[in-house]
Amino acid sequence: MNPPATSERSVLIRRALRFGLTGIAVTALHALVAVLFIEHVQALPPLANGVAFIVATVVSYVVNTTWSFSSRLHGRTLARFVTVSVVGFFLAMLVAWIAQVAGLDYRLGIVAVALTLPVFTFVLHNFWTYR
Repeated sequence: MNPPATSERSVLIRRALRFGLTGIAVTALHALVAVLFIEHVQALPPLANGVAFIVATVVSYVVNTTWSFSSRLHGRTLARFVTVSVVGFFLAMLVAWIAQVAGLDYRLGIVAVALTLPVFTFVLHNFWTYR
């Protein structure tokens, strides 16, 4: 067994676990902010979700940069993070559209997005955003 390969694998596993935990927390934050805006600010759901998305993306960038990937906050990583987020947004819509065209129940489309998007964004962040 090659020690550097084992070390790289353990770093990758640690990053993936931290990324997953961050994703769960940020998803909960998004939901909380959206509900608070709808219930207390009387915002319409699209606006509330837009605000929640921005808040969640900022928190996700800070936590993933400093904790999940043990990196520094920097303009280059911010630009790449936002790029991955935008591409991820379009990927989510594409996956949901493919499920719809295939005649699948919308819930299966949501599951497909939930399974596809985190893997896609983790790989891009690990091998591009934070390299």
